[in-house]
Amino acid sequence: MSGASEEGIRLAKRVAALAGCSRREAELLIENGAVRVDGVPALLPQSRVHDRQKVEIEAGAKPEPVVPVTLLLHKPAGMATDTAHRLLVAANHHEPERAGVRFLPAHAKAQRCMTPLETGASGLVVYTQEWRIERKLQEDAGVLEHEVMVDVAGKVSPEQLVRFERSPARVSIGRQADDQTGLRFALKGARPGQIAHLCDEAGLRILAMRRIRIGRVPLAGLEPGQWRYLSPHERF
Repeated sequence: MSGASEEGIRLAKRVAALAGCSRREAELLIENGAVRVDGVPALLPQSRVHDRQKVEIEAGAKPEPVVPVTLLLHKPAGMATDTAHRLLVAANHHEPERAGVRFLPAHAKAQRCMTPLETGASGLVVYTQEWRIERKLQEDAGVLEHEVMVDVAGKVSPEQLVRFERSPARVSIGRQADDQTGLRFALKGARPGQIAHLCDEAGLRILAMRRIRIGRVPLAGLEPGQWRYLSPHERF
């Protein structure tokens, strides 16, 4: 048996022959999840198949570009935003959503982070391939409200809370104990480092910070490291 036979042929070439289409059209069929090899979805056009393997193309599938998507990630604390995109893989897809929405590798490519977070903070981060979403988040950046839960050391005095009244943020106490206070910040046009600066001016030491909402889109049930798709009905 020759080396080429042992390696098989590229899946895209096999699909092109089966469908009677171009190699690029075959790649699009594969990238859209319309191809199965031995009953298992095959999503990589460059993967190799052997003659003995069964390749099937979904009936009615069209070789169209993958539709752009927007992904919502719960970035863990301690991870830089510019590396957090590595979490956008199938294994981290929010499990309740997996049954109804198929993840395609192309969904994680060319994603642009529109709402960066400090490395030490956790919470909601938006990645998008959609130009309409990108434009919306850029144009409304100054008025879009961010809701952030901030844990600070010790109790927050009434005097310290009053200091926030002169800031651009609306701040309230969610819970309080002798060693720790949970604050809720609602801030329009929030920028990385802004809340830390406000807390520093008030003499408060931040223990943890988590963004739970951007505009009208919530973090919801995402655990750290998990992501989900922005639903068609959701609006920032």
